[in-house]
Amino acid sequence: MFANLFHFPRRPSPNYERGFVQEVRIAPAIRPRNRRIERLFIFCWILIAIKSVVVIWAVHRYRIPFNPLWVIAPTVAFAALATWVYWKRD
Repeated sequence: MFANLFHFPRRPSPNYERGFVQEVRIAPAIRPRNRRIERLFIFCWILIAIKSVVVIWAVHRYRIPFNPLWVIAPTVAFAALATWVYWKRD
């Protein structure tokens, strides 16, 4: 697009106002839940529970000098965040 360097007054065309967006409507997309993904979430939560028990057992059995929550808490926090994001995505 070239600039109007001579500044000649132009009249807007009759369709000038039609070029602007008057209104936008967006229909909400309702997607059904994916049963396969929900089963994957359940499977992963079961694995997290097993991991938590194993970590607690290993720390107490082998007398490792740190709290097992340093391993368990971030795992549960991120899994809870991922689950929450999936359920609240709509």
